[in-house]
Formats: sequence, structure tokens, C-alpha cells
Amino acid sequence: MTQDLTRTIWTELAGLDFSISTVDAGGVPTRSLQAGHGSETIVFLHGTSGHLEAFIRNIKPHAERYTVHAIDMLGHGYTGKPDFPYEIPRYRDHLLAYFDAVGIEKAHIGGESLGGWVGGRTAIDNPERVASLQLLAAGGTVANPEVMERIRTSTRKAVETDDVELTRNRMQLLMHDPANATEELVAVRHAIYHQPEFVANIDNLLSLQDLETRLRNILKPEDLAQITVPTLIVWGRNNPFGDVPEASAMHQHIAGSELVLFDDCGHWPQHEKADEYNSISLAFLDKHPVS
Repeated sequence: MTQDLTRTIWTELAGLDFSISTVDAGGVPTRSLQAGHGSETIVFLHGTSGHLEAFIRNIKPHAERYTVHAIDMLGHGYTGKPDFPYEIPRYRDHLLAYFDAVGIEKAHIGGESLGGWVGGRTAIDNPERVASLQLLAAGGTVANPEVMERIRTSTRKAVETDDVELTRNRMQLLMHDPANATEELVAVRHAIYHQPEFVANIDNLLSLQDLETRLRNILKPEDLAQITVPTLIVWGRNNPFGDVPEASAMHQHIAGSELVLFDDCGHWPQHEKADEYNSISLAFLDKHPVS
């Protein structure tokens, strides 16, 4: 389909005061976009091999009421890439180090895919730091070898071969409508993928696509049952990395959670259904202020 060329990173942020800086989070230089001046904070976390631009259509609407942080997670984007496998406790510890570095005592977390996995683990282990949790096409509750191989193969090809078509293919894999993988987003991701340190670090970044490693980190039903913070689950019915029963199971095991399903939507519901998601998210946040 034809891309909407009126929606770019700059037009999404137009008229908004924001900053992009590098924050020292426990010794890891961490790329951070910050906007808004609300008394409460929401932190957005992207998925595997992603970056903060995954939330570019969500930052301005949320910044009208909240202080917004979107970060490149450990080993991702332009954040530091220490040389060890990135398992979920490492991501959690990096996130909490970021909270400490910028003075966040307690925040709402909106996590897409891997970001939801990390947010879930943080809500289980450190509920005093999490005001509410949004699981957006969240990973980490199943180990599907076919899906894991698709993620591993498509990402590795795009990183190890300097062919923008491979990056475009990787981005389009996330979307129900390939037009949502805009040329701008493809260019941003291609530049990230081909940093020498990103290429050198790809095994660490993809460690959770190894079955044994994934099973060691997975969120089991009994883990999900420990999530006591208000939780919103958002899922696309055309998610290539997880079917609707996966979302329904999360909803079943997290007491009091809400489940929203989007038609004609893939693995980036916050992007493909941005207007609908923003409205639902803000209504959810309004019901669950920081206590």
C-alpha cells in the first residue's frame, strides 16, 4: 500500500519540547528521549533489535499529560553493548539503573514485545517501582522454535549483510500493513544495524532466541500470577510472532488485567493502531495513578 508520507518522526514530534541524550545507567551509556512535564512518568520499552523510535507515534499524545521516557534498551540502538548475553534479569537491572539515574522512583511501563517481557519481570521482582504495566504484543510467555528461528534468521541476515532490502524485510515482518514500515523507519534501523559494535554484538542480542536460554527466562503462569500492578494487554490479531491465545493466557493469569485486541494489526500495535492505542492507553493510565 501507499505510505502516508505526512507521518514522519519530525511531524509526530512537531510542536513538542523534547530532548535526546545519553544517560549513564549503571555504567551503560543509554540513549533516552524525554518529553513532557507531568507529575507521573511512563517509560516505553521496545522489542528485540528495536529502538526508541518504535514509540514515535505515541510520545506526543502521552507527553500532554505525563513525563515520557523512551529508551534504547541494553545492547540495542545507540545504547552501550557490554559483552555478555542479554537475558531478562540483565535488562531488568539496566532498566532499574536507568530509573535511578534519572530520578524515577515509580513509573508506568509500556513494553512492546521484548519490552513487555522486561516490564513484566520488573513488575514481578520490583513492584514498588512499577505503577502500571502495558504488555504490547509482549513476548516471554512461550517458546516457539519456529518463531524464534524467524526472529533469529531475519535479524541476523539484516545485520550481517549491508543490504537495505533485508532491513526492510525485517521491519515489514512486524507489520500487518507493510506500508507502516516506512522508508524513514527502515533507514533508522539500517543505520543502527550496521554500527560495527552492533554487528559484533549480535549473538548477545539474540541470546533469548536460543531455546535453553529462553526457557531459563520465560514467564510461566505462576510468574504472571505474581503481577499485582494494574495491567493492560494489547494485541494484534495478525501478530506474526504470537497468536491471540497467547494474549488470552496472559489475561487469564494476571488478575484484574484488561485485554484489547486490534483487527488488521501485527506486532507493533502502538504504531499500526496508534490513534486507537493512544486513546486506550491514556484512559487506562488515568484510572491507575501512581500511588
